[in-house]
Amino acid sequence: MNGMPARLLDGVAVANQIRQDLRPRIDAFAAAEGRAPALGIVLVGEDPASEIYVRNKLKSAGESGLRADLFRLPETARLDEVLAVVRDLNARPDCDGILVQSPLPAALGPEAEQVVFDAIDPRKDVDGFHPENVGRLVQKRPSLVACTPLGVVELLDRSGIAIEGARAVVVGRSDIVGKPVALLLLHRHATVTLCHSRTRDLQGVCASADILVAAIGRPAFVTPAFVRPGATVIDVGINRVTDAGLVRRIFPEGHRRREDFERRGSILVGDVHPGVAEVAGALTPVPGGVGPLTIAMLLSNTLKAAEARCSGSR
Repeated sequence: MNGMPARLLDGVAVANQIRQDLRPRIDAFAAAEGRAPALGIVLVGEDPASEIYVRNKLKSAGESGLRADLFRLPETARLDEVLAVVRDLNARPDCDGILVQSPLPAALGPEAEQVVFDAIDPRKDVDGFHPENVGRLVQKRPSLVACTPLGVVELLDRSGIAIEGARAVVVGRSDIVGKPVALLLLHRHATVTLCHSRTRDLQGVCASADILVAAIGRPAFVTPAFVRPGATVIDVGINRVTDAGLVRRIFPEGHRRREDFERRGSILVGDVHPGVAEVAGALTPVPGGVGPLTIAMLLSNTLKAAEARCSGSR
């Protein structure tokens, strides 16, 4: 055990700092171009979590001086209708960034998301999911990079946690978080191990990390046994838990999160067990850790895309 609880890395404070840093550039762009940098958000269907995410993105963009427009399509929309909206936004000179909210309705088919991401103009791909932008990241000449991984690196940097030379372990190999965050850490001279559900001795591999990034999508999966004393633990998981038995197993009696659950019937839980706070040197809370950074980096990417398009560069 560490002897004292982990330092909590405050994602809200860091996100606010990033937005403050962006504001002069946003104002300068607006003065030069006669309009604010503009983000087009496409929302298909009525997924409750997506509704919340989109509302937060619209609010945060507006508060930061960006223009954000929402384009809604019903649950029954066909794939060609979604693609038509994307093509229209690609062609609009007053639209700098395009975000198609994930997940898309299952009725559109298993390949729909990739087809839609591929259709976005790479210069407007503020989510960083287009294969051209992913390829540029692999080659260490990134233009637009996925927001959550960017946010993880910003949080480490602004919290004074050294990346160069560190042994970093990433749990989860998704295209949205796991792979790009591993590449970003690698490009910053960390020694990176990318783990997944078939990794042998996953617990032992994780326990070797100076920086452990959990992005596996399983509530409280990473227990204290996975964590080297004093390590930095970044919890990317956002899992909505509605099972009272699971809440009781994760949180001890009298814990405020149990009270939250009893009041609301559900709570958001990360991939990291709360007991890790007694072992880690630094830890991101859920909520309030990585989440706010994701939106801050979306604003940053939108501004970056706007500046690049208007200067004629990539």
